[in-house]
Amino acid sequence: MTTQARPLPRRQHVLLGRLRQRNVRVLIRTRLWAQILVAMALAILVGLVLSPENGSPLALGREQAETVGDWLRLPGTLFLNLIQMVVIPLITTSIILGITSAGDPAFLRKVALRIVPYFIATTTLAVLIGAALATWIEPGRFVDASGLINQMGAKPLDLDLSATEAVTPSVASMIGELIPANPAEATLYRNMLQIVVATVIAGVAITAIGAARMRPLLEILQLTQDVVLKIVGWAMLLAPYAVFGLISDFIMRAGLSAVIGMSAYIGTVVLGLVLLVGVYLVIVTVLARRNPLDFAGKIADAQILAFSTSSSAATMPLSLSIAENRLKVPAPIARFIIPLGATVNMDGTALYQIVAALFMAQIFGVELAPATIAILAVTVIGASIGSPSTPGVGIVILATILQTIGIPAEGVAILLGVDRLLDMCRTSVNVTGDLTACTVMDRWLAKDLVEPDTEGTA
Repeated sequence: MTTQARPLPRRQHVLLGRLRQRNVRVLIRTRLWAQILVAMALAILVGLVLSPENGSPLALGREQAETVGDWLRLPGTLFLNLIQMVVIPLITTSIILGITSAGDPAFLRKVALRIVPYFIATTTLAVLIGAALATWIEPGRFVDASGLINQMGAKPLDLDLSATEAVTPSVASMIGELIPANPAEATLYRNMLQIVVATVIAGVAITAIGAARMRPLLEILQLTQDVVLKIVGWAMLLAPYAVFGLISDFIMRAGLSAVIGMSAYIGTVVLGLVLLVGVYLVIVTVLARRNPLDFAGKIADAQILAFSTSSSAATMPLSLSIAENRLKVPAPIARFIIPLGATVNMDGTALYQIVAALFMAQIFGVELAPATIAILAVTVIGASIGSPSTPGVGIVILATILQTIGIPAEGVAILLGVDRLLDMCRTSVNVTGDLTACTVMDRWLAKDLVEPDTEGTA
């Protein structure tokens, strides 16, 4: 039985290793990072020239800008939809293959006992940094809400939050609903946290049964992942065009005035994110015992792609390749941490949401007691876990959070003009956090890894 279990894990490693190395070689050969940087620079230039507020000979009218913006966003929409089409099978196959590659139930317990507190701790730290900066700088003091809305032409959001107002689930019910009673429904509504939990349970069950008996199923999962990664490779060819369209559309619509008018708020969020990245580098140095500059250089490609696409899901295949091939994190750890982190580890999003909530409270003159801020921080931590790894979701979640402190959800319309820029920044930080977690778990857990063939039939 033991010898029968050996070929499968080796074949998994060989297939995945060759495929990802080939994908990385393609990215390097085509210099994807350089294409994206050029696309970003051109997008900013085109956006400023076409912006209705610019007054240049090529400036568009508002209606023309809407039409042109739709076409500019088209490559980005195709790119993101292509990634979203395969993100669920990518996450599920990566987690299951990562768990079964470990092959040791005791190792899986160690992973869970370490990664869950780690994610909660870093998210809490991010929220504390954001709350401290927003309280100290008070960016709301620099903004005239009514004047800003008129300047940006922001329209109230049409958000149906009646369900949120009517029913506030208890903590016990939220914990109970982590396990999806209907996996098909969780997939339909893209409840990523439920999907991850169900996938982890399935992976642990397969490990308990034994890799030898489950070999046909694992081969199917491996082939599924190969197909998914091939589709992702095709999507990457669209990445520079997607970046150009999405950023030029954002610059054209928002214009410089909106960015300047919100500069204090933007600066507070960006400063918080920079400090958080600094914390990650300290964690890499102290906990992972790695060179922080070497780490920063190796993950730059993932940060650039995350920044330009505003999607952790779109960056996940590249993050997996970087974790395994550049950071040399063992496959079982990388394939478990990266998909899980892309779903539940949203430190940048949590920091942004606490700053935005306090910023809105300052604008609307809502006095928040320390106890209220503490409750708000806990709410933000909970809301950031399981946030879909897609662009623009944070603004909708923020609208729900604002209601808990007595601010109209429609008030987030003030933030819409610059949300795309901050979405890009926080997504880049989210991906950095996932790769940081990989290095920490590598040092904490790599020595506990056993060959899957020795435990496959235990």
